[in-house]
Amino acid sequence: QFRNRFPHNMASELYNKRETLTLRKKFIASSSKLFFPDDPIKIVRAQGQYMFDEKERRYLDCVNNVAHVGHCHPDVVKAGCTQMAKLNTNARFLHDNIVHYAKKLSETLPQNLSVFYFVNSGSEANDLALRLAQQYTQHEDIVVVDHAYHGHLNLLIDISPYKFRSLRPQKDWVHVVPIPDTYRGMFREDHPDPALAYANEVKTVIDEVQKKNRKIAAFFAESLPSVGGHIIPPVGYFQKVAEHIHKVGGLFVADEIQVGFGRVGKHFWAFQLQGDDFLPDIVTMGKPIGNGHPLACVATTKEIADAFSATGVEHFNTFGGSPVSCAIGLAVLEVIEKEDLRGNATRVGTYLLNLLNEQKAKHPIIGDVRGIGLFIGVELVQNRQERTPATEEAQYLITRLKKELILLSTDGPDRNVLKFKPPMCFTIEDAQYLVEKIDRILTEMEITNTCKTGANYCN
Repeated sequence: QFRNRFPHNMASELYNKRETLTLRKKFIASSSKLFFPDDPIKIVRAQGQYMFDEKERRYLDCVNNVAHVGHCHPDVVKAGCTQMAKLNTNARFLHDNIVHYAKKLSETLPQNLSVFYFVNSGSEANDLALRLAQQYTQHEDIVVVDHAYHGHLNLLIDISPYKFRSLRPQKDWVHVVPIPDTYRGMFREDHPDPALAYANEVKTVIDEVQKKNRKIAAFFAESLPSVGGHIIPPVGYFQKVAEHIHKVGGLFVADEIQVGFGRVGKHFWAFQLQGDDFLPDIVTMGKPIGNGHPLACVATTKEIADAFSATGVEHFNTFGGSPVSCAIGLAVLEVIEKEDLRGNATRVGTYLLNLLNEQKAKHPIIGDVRGIGLFIGVELVQNRQERTPATEEAQYLITRLKKELILLSTDGPDRNVLKFKPPMCFTIEDAQYLVEKIDRILTEMEITNTCKTGANYCN
């Protein structure tokens, strides 16, 4: 842990909280939302798994998967500062950092994924993956999972049902398949082979596309759907989908932007949970890759990269792959290894899952507990038989946790899934403290009828 290495006076304020909020409302677009808009938190510094407000109150951060190895990790900060004081320029100049970083990333991936493009954000990475797939296959159409989110660029909104369903009609080149949710989805835990059943839904969509004389460029999927509700796809689903996609000349794109870099513990990449016999054609990375620094990446095969280069149009990114970005990326990889953060994700994640399952046995509102490593979802329901989402109850719970100085949030199409994606330095003690508070609040809710399972209201 490194919680005491930073002096408190490093955090300074230009304005008091009221002034900051007034200026934000005046100058920042209203569509850029705040957490807890009715009573937002002003955060002035952070370290490890903790964030501090202007009154030095310490919040336990249970959702910030961007600060992957811990907020303001000294090794990452030092790497960035040292390189920034020496050189920061674009990737058109020969420099050791970009090639060394690419080499180190390649050691974490299957051997065929050996060519890298560095960009600034997950959205840029997925946009580039879309271009790569369409150029390589010379096809246009994309198959995506329902409720998926792949970024905020215009084309990515088109392939993100989570976004486009609220904005505009579905494009004719985008095709949506059911999310492989075995709790509230089309095929559930009692199905004899949910992986095959969900993959067959993809095959059905492919057949319908071909009847319209359209051709599929790629299947895009988050390795573990996050915005969709912290879903764990059944093992074997990706293999079967890839088989269907490859048969029609398409590619499989694994979006690791939320869940990569060891968050699942036992593997470095979440797609590896499907088994050694599954190999994506393209992998996209973002968020945790730079521990808060704007850095993202696309990994693919030489064959796909060569087809992209064959257009004769240069791919250039002003800031992607800069010496500073790559120094920070390297530091993140080194900390993951040095501090055994994958092992910590397994140990603490397993402990947290067990504690949450104990709460499930105690509180009827908890319908499902699922996850692996430090990627965990707890689905709240009003009725376990009907599995009706307890949306208002979930919002009430996270608001109460905020008062206890714990930061948690919700995901899923009904916003009823508590999402746990803390910095990877999260501890056993943090897990105990978190679940004790959840237990106490749920017990109070039951005693006072603040929220009722079986009724759709919160007082």
